[in-house]
Amino acid sequence: MNESGQAPGSSARSKRKDARRNQQTLLDAAAAVFVTSGVEAPVRDIAAEAGVGLGTIYRHFPTRADLVIAVYRHQVDACAEAGPALLETSPTPHAALGLWVDLFVDFLVTKHGLAAAMQGDGTGFETLHAYFLERLVPVCTQLLDAATASGEIRSDLDAYQLMRGIGNLCIGAESDTRYDARRLVALLVAGLRQPN
Repeated sequence: MNESGQAPGSSARSKRKDARRNQQTLLDAAAAVFVTSGVEAPVRDIAAEAGVGLGTIYRHFPTRADLVIAVYRHQVDACAEAGPALLETSPTPHAALGLWVDLFVDFLVTKHGLAAAMQGDGTGFETLHAYFLERLVPVCTQLLDAATASGEIRSDLDAYQLMRGIGNLCIGAESDTRYDARRLVALLVAGLRQPN
């Protein structure tokens, strides 16, 4: 124990835990702002959403590309972790799939602005895309397999095809207020149902 009654190193661990929590708060806030306003949203909007000053954001993410990439990875991880949790808590595997697809659609809104934010960093973009596939295809496969095994959906579609189709339905949604990608994606998911 040190003079303050704490175990050695516990203060440093506590500070690291606080820094991680603060960074998670910033990433959650940025993701929410990006979903509604796109990746070019003013940093002050993100700071307001997170309840922090601009300096805090720039200290963690010196450039917009740094912030967008961090949000991208954060959302991929959140989608990956949500799949198994939704299977455990949803009334049916098909319901879990639908809820997961909603999260995936929100993620795609951010993803479509990534290319512009990275401005020609093809290698970096490819690395992130590989990360995306590595983390999300297995989760989508797990959801599809569970819904197939329960007899709720047809078995002739794989995860990559479904994710690619959803991605294509989301292209341009952020720039056309008359287009409701979420509604079309919901129709796609409903169409996976096993014919009676």
